[in-house]
Amino acid sequence: MKKVIVIGCPGSGKSVFSRTLHDITGLPLYHLDMINWHEDKTTLSREELIEKINEIGATDEWIMDGNYGGTMELRMSLCDAIIFLDFPTNVCLEGIMARRGMQRPDMPWQDADDLEAEFVDSVKNYYSQNRPTVLERIKKFSGKKSLIFKSRQEADGFLAKLRSENVIAHYDALIDEGNDPVTDPKPLKDYI
Repeated sequence: MKKVIVIGCPGSGKSVFSRTLHDITGLPLYHLDMINWHEDKTTLSREELIEKINEIGATDEWIMDGNYGGTMELRMSLCDAIIFLDFPTNVCLEGIMARRGMQRPDMPWQDADDLEAEFVDSVKNYYSQNRPTVLERIKKFSGKKSLIFKSRQEADGFLAKLRSENVIAHYDALIDEGNDPVTDPKPLKDYI
């Protein structure tokens, strides 16, 4: 898993999941919202966004988080793993409510304290309007590794397992290099 896209309904926690995945794997992380949006809430042109995605996609390792349905198939064609946070609507609504008024590292502006009705409606309708298309696209790219998590607990469990495997692999590498992680655990602490 070296080229990963993380998709899901707004409020599902794509950016938080992606940051944790980045912390565990060290893969470069690209938030599409930070690429596409400017502080004044204007956006790149579609052509500019596609160019940026292709530039990232041409590199050897990355995580891209964000939905952007118009570029989803392009990103699926470039990745080797698709992670879909397929959470219930109420979980996503709680997610967008929890981040109101917060400064976020994945957005170039601070979220407003009040939510726009159109945005809330898009979250409420995601399951019926967007999810079927996402699942069809995942099916279309069936040769890719696809992970579909139905709850935050499943997603967190995956990250915990990945972190544990990463610690073990790092520990083994230290021993292979002639280091003793027991008497000198300093290099290992970054993985715990």
